[in-house]
Amino acid sequence: MSQAPLWPLLCAALPRLAGRYKERPDDFRVIELPAYEACGEGEHVLFEIEKRGISTHEALARLGRTLGLEPRAIGIAGLKDAQGVTRQWLSVQALPGSGLDPERLLALELKGVAVRAAARHRNKLRVGHLRGNRFELRLRGVGASDLAGARALLDVLARRGVPNYFGEQRFGLRGDTWKVGRALLLGEHEEAVAWIAGRAGAHDRGRIREARERYDRGDYLGAAEAWPGNFRPCIRLCRAMGKSGGNARRALYALDRDFLRFYTSAYQSWLFNRVVALRLAQIDTVEEGDLAWLHRNGAVFLVKDLEVDRERAAALEISASGPLFGTRMSAPALRPLEIEQSVLAEAAHAAEAFTRHGPLQWQGSRRPLRFPLSDATCEAGRDEHGEFLELRFSLPPGCYATSVLRELLETPASDDASAVDGAIDGAVDGAVIGDEDSADARS
Repeated sequence: MSQAPLWPLLCAALPRLAGRYKERPDDFRVIELPAYEACGEGEHVLFEIEKRGISTHEALARLGRTLGLEPRAIGIAGLKDAQGVTRQWLSVQALPGSGLDPERLLALELKGVAVRAAARHRNKLRVGHLRGNRFELRLRGVGASDLAGARALLDVLARRGVPNYFGEQRFGLRGDTWKVGRALLLGEHEEAVAWIAGRAGAHDRGRIREARERYDRGDYLGAAEAWPGNFRPCIRLCRAMGKSGGNARRALYALDRDFLRFYTSAYQSWLFNRVVALRLAQIDTVEEGDLAWLHRNGAVFLVKDLEVDRERAAALEISASGPLFGTRMSAPALRPLEIEQSVLAEAAHAAEAFTRHGPLQWQGSRRPLRFPLSDATCEAGRDEHGEFLELRFSLPPGCYATSVLRELLETPASDDASAVDGAIDGAVDGAVIGDEDSADARS
């Protein structure tokens, strides 16, 4: 039976596919499209790696150990999925005597990492130095009889754009990370701590459920003992609650600011998704008062010439943008503003709440409500494992293959936490905390 998605689908009128993805590493391939080619001279080396079954951070760690470098000394344009075969560009500084010339890099032999190309260049590779990513995905459990339906779904997405929802991984297994963020925004410290460490529910099992139940009973130190060892933030929080006599505001200071910012980001993401859902039926157009997003370079401008800008929206040159609420966010006008204000009214607070001063700053920005799907094809095939459909398409930087797959598949394409950055230590509800929707090539 098809599961109802958390957020409405653009292709809801069409039947979805009973396909499965990522059953084998070779079923999920990503090729990073570089923003520029190596010039052939300079003190840096650009090199392309192909990694299999490991995250970008693990690849950097293995390269660093072999080359005698800290991982942060290796430049990257973006993160790539751990589950699959992915190709991406990296850079190292290769000063005279460093031994980091292209020939040495090409000769490296590492488990899970192969160097495919290397050449000198003038600058270090920085995050965002890419044109996008090319995906090659094989869906299992479907075949030639499903080809027409798959192509019909892809045609809608290619014409109208892909809804730019934040992935459900951002909201945690229990779907409540945004509630923590809302509580932090409004200064409801007891509510925030309770959602992080307590409020046992249907999704909780084993030691996690025991820890939450102990917290709910006020046994904070007992909860700290019950939490599994990899839930370090929850352990620290419960210990702080016990030592402070249940002072939630003080206990929150025991947590890393980046950990808390994950929750604030989740709340911004939730509100943005609500705006996408409300505007989904007209996602391929713009309105007077919109702040439009220029896909070519990310510029944002106020829609004034409606006739011209609607033609540009139909051609997927521009899209309406939505809010990541914060102090630096520009607001639209007219009906787009009314929609965004209605989402805040539903949340029972005003935009002014995001201007509060404190350790957690809500800076905010705009984000396009959709993104283009380019060069999309679908073909049927068969191998030793049976029939499949092979999808090929390109996406802009920062956009997710799971956003495409959730429109195509009956079983929602969930984001895989295995490739998450890992910069924030610990996990909540079994999902690693991070800012990457990792079933995709994130840039």
